[in-house]
Amino acid sequence: MKVRISPSIVSGEITVAASKSAMQRACALALLHNGVTIIENPGVSNDDKAALSIIEALGATVNNRANGTAEISSTFLNNLKTEYTINCGESGLSIRMFAPIAALLPKQVSITGSGSLVTRPMNFFDEVFPKLNVEVQSNNGKLPLLIKGPLEPKPIEIDGSLSSQFLTGMLFSYAKAAREKVSINAIDLKSTPYIDLSLQMLQEFGYTVTNENYHQFTIEPGNTKLGKEIFCNVEGDWSGAAFLLVTGAIAGKILVKGLNPFSAQADKAILAALSMCGANISINSEAIEIAPGTLKAFQFNATHCPDLFPPLVALAAYCDGTTVIEGALRLLHKESNRALTLQEEFGKMGVEIKLQDDLMIIEGNGKLNAANVHSHHDHRIAMALAVAALKATGDTLIDNADAINKSYPAFYEHLSKLGAKLNVF
Repeated sequence: MKVRISPSIVSGEITVAASKSAMQRACALALLHNGVTIIENPGVSNDDKAALSIIEALGATVNNRANGTAEISSTFLNNLKTEYTINCGESGLSIRMFAPIAALLPKQVSITGSGSLVTRPMNFFDEVFPKLNVEVQSNNGKLPLLIKGPLEPKPIEIDGSLSSQFLTGMLFSYAKAAREKVSINAIDLKSTPYIDLSLQMLQEFGYTVTNENYHQFTIEPGNTKLGKEIFCNVEGDWSGAAFLLVTGAIAGKILVKGLNPFSAQADKAILAALSMCGANISINSEAIEIAPGTLKAFQFNATHCPDLFPPLVALAAYCDGTTVIEGALRLLHKESNRALTLQEEFGKMGVEIKLQDDLMIIEGNGKLNAANVHSHHDHRIAMALAVAALKATGDTLIDNADAINKSYPAFYEHLSKLGAKLNVF
């Protein structure tokens, strides 16, 4: 699929999509909850669909209610099959979160994926699972994985430098299986706000996990909500909303609804960047109003929110001066090598991006050229290019534009609703 975007002035209001970070965690916790979970505002992205298919493969039943909620009934670890197969699609969170959960099963589980996920490193499981009595076989540290449990929660130390998603999966599986108090020590943990989200949702589902400076996590045995029906509301997605907020900062005054200003989501940090650069922004519990201002270069540390790099680059391109973003080394193992991809594709639009160790340096002047660009099959690259195209010198053509379906299928529809001139074909 391709999208042609013409220079546009946007206005109006939009309600953001559901958070796939929260939705996938809700699916995992609903699987672990032996009973009924009602998920309100369920997500519909490809990653969300992958999570739902995984929990169905592992024994949950999913029913979509007429009122827009999803009812999940689970008997996980009961009524066992001979073997299991789960497909994580292109979702890095799903593979890293559901593999430790699937390892609780005393049966063989085959774990597969597609697209860029098959090239992403999974050495973590080869290193950690044998210490927990889980048999594991990988394809030289990549998918597919064959595992067989049951995982036995033991005190363990893990490396959190590549992704916090591994730790989320371990916390979830330990919370379910712990028969006595047990701790996980994390070394060099990155993306700590995502762990805050995991801990918050564990508590909502009746588990108790304490956190000592993001180094030691202690899991208490038991669950306070056994046998109870659980209601889980999936909050709006700050990751997708970041692109809308940058849209308002560069292309016109808009109102963005459906966001929790007190959310634990890491990408809420986009608000700090928008304030730093001089965008006109007003925040309340109901909506965020955002409009262009005199945009100036800024410095920002995205080490704990690396998914913000694409919208931050689009924003920096329209800021006067040199913007410096820290945390570029976190971009090596995303859907694409995002640092190089951003450098290449924004370079086609006349934006100079330099990479220096852990820094990304963007030279902004607000003058972007129309160009033919490519998403590199990366949803966040596609959205960043679309936002940047709104104030380019002419029509911008984005190839492989359907990459957005991974996280935000309605993105182009929402841009169009705000008045963006675009053609999907």
